[in-house]
Amino acid sequence: MNLPALADLLASRGLRLLPGSHAVPVELLVQLPDATIAKFTARGTTLRLRRFSPDALTAITIAAECGCGDHHPQSGPARVTLSRYAVPLDEHTLDGELLFGWQNHEAGLLRLPDAATHFFTFLDQLQTPTRELVGVA
Repeated sequence: MNLPALADLLASRGLRLLPGSHAVPVELLVQLPDATIAKFTARGTTLRLRRFSPDALTAITIAAECGCGDHHPQSGPARVTLSRYAVPLDEHTLDGELLFGWQNHEAGLLRLPDAATHFFTFLDQLQTPTRELVGVA
């Protein structure tokens, strides 16, 4: 599986893979049906899914190498990313050291299909409604 195949799989579930996603090491930016943004990362021994509000997305413009405008445009391409000031609405983590005995950077070595399995598990946890107990007088 590669990123275009994952994008198709996500689209079949009503999700949108956003630019700025990477297959190695796995880092996915996904727009959920409610327009919130999910960021999934596989780093070290930890898999993490953070959900952000839609306004957490920003675009940065990458400056051209010389910026002189003679033979390069003054500004380069725009890249979609999360604002560095974005605060997650919620977060789910999987500690690979506790669950699988990972010791170094095994999460970063996960191939996209293996990491996607964990991503969908986290996604199911997000979509499962939580129950709250309310005291009654």
